[in-house]
Amino acid sequence: MQIQLSEADGTPYYQQVTNQIKFLVASGRLEPHEQLPSVRGLAQQLTITPNTVARAYRELEAEGVVISKRGAGVFISNGVSPLSNKEKRRILNERMDALLTESRQLGVDEETLLKLLRQRSQKFDSHKEGVK
Repeated sequence: MQIQLSEADGTPYYQQVTNQIKFLVASGRLEPHEQLPSVRGLAQQLTITPNTVARAYRELEAEGVVISKRGAGVFISNGVSPLSNKEKRRILNERMDALLTESRQLGVDEETLLKLLRQRSQKFDSHKEGVK
């Protein structure tokens, strides 16, 4: 499981862990019944305190994203997470906000941005078809 923390983000580490695990679930990179690393294991991997990881896992459990099985570990909930579609929208909105902010700072108008996005999409789709 690939999680990266950023001090520059300004978001508390537990929230970064929570958000990234939600993203991994929403994108299908973490599947139902898949076991997450132990609290200590993930804390060591990320060089943060176990309490920080435990807090993230508690929040994810409260939201129904994970299930904690005493003595066995923490697992992704069965079936599609109830917040999967909501989380996908949140992630996309966050990234679109960043893109819009950057494009405005660079002096790129909305029409040019949409044109560039369509071009990238076509290029992405043609590359994806060539890989199959």
